[in-house]
Amino acid sequence: MRGWLLSLVFAVSALGQTGGGWKNILPPPSLKGWTRIAIPPTQPLGAKQQWSVDKKNKTLVCAGDQGHDWLRYDQEVTDFVFHAEFRFTKLADESKARYNSGIFVRNYSDGSIWHQAQIGSSSGGYFFGVTRVKGENKRLNFQDKTKPSPVKPAGEWNTIEVRAQGNRMTLWVNGGVASEWNDLEVTKGYLGLEAEGYHIVFRNLKIKKL
Repeated sequence: MRGWLLSLVFAVSALGQTGGGWKNILPPPSLKGWTRIAIPPTQPLGAKQQWSVDKKNKTLVCAGDQGHDWLRYDQEVTDFVFHAEFRFTKLADESKARYNSGIFVRNYSDGSIWHQAQIGSSSGGYFFGVTRVKGENKRLNFQDKTKPSPVKPAGEWNTIEVRAQGNRMTLWVNGGVASEWNDLEVTKGYLGLEAEGYHIVFRNLKIKKL
């Protein structure tokens, strides 16, 4: 009985469960409160802004045409649940498409230390990143623990949530837990969304502090 109840809880997003405390963090059209940062931080940004807000549809749009960067939410957070919904714009010719983007959590302000929930439609739904391990920077990847990808194909909406509490992070995608990161030494940082060459739309960006 207990296992059945846990499965039922995991099948529903945190936003869909009872309880308040959620804050809408969709940027205003000016993008005030958010900062665009190059990946890696030592490289220049693309010449033009590739992030915009569709006020009518209440969405954040990434054109994906100005190189590799991330849009950082400028309030540092510690323990939280972050909710987002996203959809890649389907290409007319998908023969070489490798749709790619990510949700960043507990990043350093410049992105030199980063933890990403990969949301590419072909191989998304797992954590990876460069983090601190016993005082040194180390790259970790949990892709091998997530098969098959729970991310829906381009053109369809996906729901994703990251829960960070203490030294543990959990990634929930489209109805269930997809990836876990335990023993995390970085316990606070910045949220962000990644631009990596594809047109993608985000909506319902919400955070609940724990």
